[in-house]
Amino acid sequence: MQVLTLFAALIIAFLSSRAGAVDLENGEEINEVCAACHGEYGQGGKNGEYPRIAGQPAGYTYKQLKRFQDRSRPNMPMVEHVDKRELPDSDIEDISVYLSKIVLPTKLPPVDETAPDFDAYQRLLQTKRLMQIARAEGDIEKGKVLYKKECRSCHGKEGVGKPKDNVPMLAGQYTNYLWRQVDKYLDGTLIHDEDEPDSELLAEFSREDIRDIFAYLSIADD
Repeated sequence: MQVLTLFAALIIAFLSSRAGAVDLENGEEINEVCAACHGEYGQGGKNGEYPRIAGQPAGYTYKQLKRFQDRSRPNMPMVEHVDKRELPDSDIEDISVYLSKIVLPTKLPPVDETAPDFDAYQRLLQTKRLMQIARAEGDIEKGKVLYKKECRSCHGKEGVGKPKDNVPMLAGQYTNYLWRQVDKYLDGTLIHDEDEPDSELLAEFSREDIRDIFAYLSIADD
């Protein structure tokens, strides 16, 4: 087992061992700070300038916050929010689990707005949680084939991620953000596959291939 893989396994074990100790109320309070950029429900904002963090595997979010802390994932806007004195491991755990439990629907349930018991305020609250990614340019069918062949084994069916492996969801994430991450993987700023840190899988795709995969992912959770 490689060191990075062992690290991921330790994170899962840590979160599992403290599952009963997670303080979701504390996580909700911490999210009030996150909400300034990432939105009240972790939905992100500004068309991907701030990524969606809701619904991501708890272990994945935990790992990224730890990387922001130790500067192995450079991100200046995050520095002031992840200082160890301000955000200890228990807080990182609480916010990671809290965010993982947020469900953002892609469609509103049908309602009869003329019904006597129709609640306009509740409908408004449902609308605020709605998460719809704009359809990205590209060949959706070609992207689907490429995704199923090259990405599905890690990122799961329809891009929903794999919580047990700390693999993030891709469907439901802003396309602009995904492009930024790909460029960071390609220039070596980030590692794409922790199990194979020297893998050049992404470099084997053309920009057109990646565009098509993102086109498919933009509609995968519709």
